[in-house]
Amino acid sequence: MTQPTHSEAHGGGLGSRLNWLRAAVLGANDGIVSTAGLVVGVAGATDDASALLTAGLAGLLAGSLSMAAGEYVSVSTQRDSEKAALALEKRELREQPEAELEELTELLEERGLSRDVALEAAVQLTERDALRAHARVELGIDPDELADPWHAAWASFLAFTAGALLPLLAIVLPPADWRLGVTVVCVLAALVLTGWSSARLGAAGPRRAVLRNVVGGALAMGVTYAVGVLLGAAGV
Repeated sequence: MTQPTHSEAHGGGLGSRLNWLRAAVLGANDGIVSTAGLVVGVAGATDDASALLTAGLAGLLAGSLSMAAGEYVSVSTQRDSEKAALALEKRELREQPEAELEELTELLEERGLSRDVALEAAVQLTERDALRAHARVELGIDPDELADPWHAAWASFLAFTAGALLPLLAIVLPPADWRLGVTVVCVLAALVLTGWSSARLGAAGPRRAVLRNVVGGALAMGVTYAVGVLLGAAGV
């Protein structure tokens, strides 16, 4: 019994880390695309370096703070729901232990165990830690790994910021004649990397993911640049 429990915990921990890593890659991708679209759009209207820097920094801060706040609210709601479910399960275990044992037995039967084996396993799991057993089997929750909203908020903030810094630096550091070209090349290269990374983390083929990422980013920059050119020509 010891070895399967260890393997399950290890697999759950690995899955959790992969989810966080995938979220970080996607957050960086959002930072790249949104900031690139912003600075390229401004570059279509003006070649003033201070205007580009101001727009880029504003987009970086607004985007990273928005991502952090959104993740905090979302994960806080998830954590509250998990804690409420655990509290309800704890009360049910206290008030009707026989019914909960039968429920756990039936859940294990649904996973392919025979009635006798399922009952024996349910009894042993209940004796060891009834709440943990029901949390994992019935609710799909690990009581020791509840989502941390602050962790999620900081991770989203840092991931978005890291991604947004690339187009921001690419648009303000090179000479004026090189800014647009350098930014487009850097952004598309970064989108290839994030598209490939997200696909590999999701155990999917990278070709389509990379193509979608690059086409989406290129389209975003093309549209915002065209809008910037039109507004610049109109003197707005």
